[in-house]
Amino acid sequence: MDRNPSPPSSEVEEEEDAVGNTVYSKHWLFSILTRLIEVISPEKTEPIVRPEGIQMELDEEMENDICKVWDMSMDEDVALFLQEFNAPDIFMGIFAKSKCPRLTEICVGILGNMACFQDICMSISKDENLGQVLLQRLCDTDSPTLLETSRLLLTCLSQPEVANIWVERIRENPSVYDCVCFIMSSSTNVELLVKVGEVVDKLFDLDEELMLNWIKNGTCPSVGPSVDDSPEEIPDFKIVPCILEAAKQVRSDNPEGLDVYMHILQLLTTVDEGIQAIVQVPDGGKETWSLLYDLVCHELCQPDDPPIIVQEQKTVLASILSVLSAMFASQTEQEYTKMRKSKLCFFFLDMPLIGSLIRILQYMEGCGKRAGDSSKESEQEETGTADVNDEDFHLKILKDICCELLSNMLQELTKEHTLEGLHQGHLNEQTCSCAFQNLLPLYFASVESFLEVLREADQTLADNLEKRFPSLKVHS
Repeated sequence: MDRNPSPPSSEVEEEEDAVGNTVYSKHWLFSILTRLIEVISPEKTEPIVRPEGIQMELDEEMENDICKVWDMSMDEDVALFLQEFNAPDIFMGIFAKSKCPRLTEICVGILGNMACFQDICMSISKDENLGQVLLQRLCDTDSPTLLETSRLLLTCLSQPEVANIWVERIRENPSVYDCVCFIMSSSTNVELLVKVGEVVDKLFDLDEELMLNWIKNGTCPSVGPSVDDSPEEIPDFKIVPCILEAAKQVRSDNPEGLDVYMHILQLLTTVDEGIQAIVQVPDGGKETWSLLYDLVCHELCQPDDPPIIVQEQKTVLASILSVLSAMFASQTEQEYTKMRKSKLCFFFLDMPLIGSLIRILQYMEGCGKRAGDSSKESEQEETGTADVNDEDFHLKILKDICCELLSNMLQELTKEHTLEGLHQGHLNEQTCSCAFQNLLPLYFASVESFLEVLREADQTLADNLEKRFPSLKVHS
């Protein structure tokens, strides 16, 4: 029995409707963009009268659909389709008119995904109007929107082709400084603080001029506009206290976030103005020193940790010790001898810090031996060797910074401090030998100076160390 032919296959139609090589539908995406336009169209907004400040809830179906677009926008074909149909312009209209924080968050998030692709990122970045509107999002009061805005900015700043566009744009917008400082000083959202910290870290790393401007901003009245048309004046934020407050919030919950904020402080110490900003805040730098001191002496690389811990904490330790070293050197120049007689002096607890520095060096010796063994075992494996070399490089940086700070501190010790160190167990033949082994011959003068003081406190220990390090005896 003859049968009628089957209807034509719809595969061709499906292929024509597919976005690029994906299974996503062009018509469906276009319908969502159309609905977004309707959200901000006059026909939709005029009849709806809401008291100022009242926020609109996003329709559940609409939220689900736009969230699907958010997920889909991680695909380059979808991102290009959205770009082709002017999604950034639609989003800009939403930022200007929408009173729905959730909708704003999702739209910024979609832009953040789109910006991961170089050509689209270039297009977004060159759009001056969109750039200004996005920077204004940093003044938003909604934490999820702030998080997505920070993620978008970091994505753009991480692409060399457009980074300078954003640096210049941020430099020309004083309100960005106020908004970022406000977030760092007042937010308790750890995820947001980490992302904002990454943005600041990237900005300072990219542009020293911008970093200097932000350092100086704390010494003059704020020129930024008020946020959300608030009649209240914006406080005159100082960059260092804001960084410290954020670091305190993230230190327990997010080690990577702590690393970020310590690196920001380290970047500040690369310029004289930054060091002065740290040591000349109202408390003379006491809060900064106390936080960093507490991290080194009571939290990182502790006596009950395995030596390999230094490998995990090497970057944050290097940043912290670099800042402490810069502060110590600065205060030494500023009549340090007089300062440490003060009850408020934050260098009062020198010996526990010296003990911690020596312990870090001891742990690094153990890591060095492990790295050497690993290198021998993987001589035939290029990747493994590269990893070991990378580890050695970062450990060397940490060792250099640690030795510089230790040598400066040993040179300042008095007999009283040395007796205290001996009594507390921070100084003994083992720890002093480790210190000498790492400091010699580069810091010979510091070691020799310390040995003279040690001889007054413990002649036997000094003699034993001279026997272990003959070069010291020759010069004594």
